[in-house]
Amino acid sequence: MNKYIACLSFVLMLFVSGRALAFDDIRTLPIGEKAPDFSLPGIDGKTYTLESFKDAKVLVIVFMCNHCPTSQAYENRVIKITSDYAAKGVSVVAINPNNPAGLRLDELGYSDLGDSFADMKARAKNAHFNFPYLYDGETEVTSKKYGPVATPHVFIFDKDRKLRYNGRIDDMENPAKTPHSQDARNAIDAILAGKEIAEPVTKTFGCSIKWAEKSVWLEKAHVTWASEPVTLDTVSTSGIKEIVKNHTDKLRLINLWATWCGPCVAEFSDLVTLNHTYRDRGLEFVSISADEPGRKDKVLRFLKSRQASGPNYIYTGDDKYKMIEAVDPKWDGALPYTLLVEPDGKIAYAHQGLIDAEQLRKIIFDNPMMGRIYKEGEKN
Repeated sequence: MNKYIACLSFVLMLFVSGRALAFDDIRTLPIGEKAPDFSLPGIDGKTYTLESFKDAKVLVIVFMCNHCPTSQAYENRVIKITSDYAAKGVSVVAINPNNPAGLRLDELGYSDLGDSFADMKARAKNAHFNFPYLYDGETEVTSKKYGPVATPHVFIFDKDRKLRYNGRIDDMENPAKTPHSQDARNAIDAILAGKEIAEPVTKTFGCSIKWAEKSVWLEKAHVTWASEPVTLDTVSTSGIKEIVKNHTDKLRLINLWATWCGPCVAEFSDLVTLNHTYRDRGLEFVSISADEPGRKDKVLRFLKSRQASGPNYIYTGDDKYKMIEAVDPKWDGALPYTLLVEPDGKIAYAHQGLIDAEQLRKIIFDNPMMGRIYKEGEKN
């Protein structure tokens, strides 16, 4: 798969900074204008304004987020810029402009976290951010004043808080490769040296901003999912064995359940959500009902109500113990039972009882078949 399909969002955008966003008609702050003030909550519990950085000789504002793979690829570089320039009077602050209401489930396929304030706290802790990480997704007032085109998008201001540079951090998305042009660093160095910046505006590349207005995309997604056909086939013991062997190139999530099982019904929507999130990356959700074959119509109605458009089966054998052995000899037999099976049939996860949806999401994302588009030490 081409790596630039990475942000399933979306429209991966290549725009000249300063040009209005065609979709949203939001103006990007032009060179020479003063930095708009803001009052935003940070993940550290503090509220930040421009005054919070009054002593900085240079102020670097980076619009970034959690879910975008391009933004993820630049996290360590933002951390490095922060540490390299701190002693020179340069302050770095990051702002997440995304409203979670504008983010589709299938846009989260390259992330273990969404763009909510709580998720920002988790990402900052996990990635060891050394700069303030502020949330503007609630109102997006600040972001609309600055007008970022994509994540990441950097704005660099001098001591008078006049905009001197806006655009990309550098020209190489893959962190394992060496950039040809260190644009943000060059701009900072020029300002510190009292010089003009050779190229004050550069193009940005990354995931489009998830403005709240884009929540209509979510509605369209639900309409699309609701229109997908939902079917229910029968399966025997031998058929279940083949399903578990997983002779595909996909990561297979298998759930054994029944309509009469309360925990099964309670968790089923979470499994469908995981499928909608990661199926474009190769996750396949397979449900196997342990209901009696005579209840097939009821099972199908339930599946349709949950928009379970993947492979669905109902066990036709009269011996449930044979079904248990066919699924997993280690399974005690209590429903629900969930497996995550790799293409070679290796069981990566097995759980009896209610799943922890967030834990399972992380297990799926951390599987070698998934993960960030740029993995540690990998040179694409």
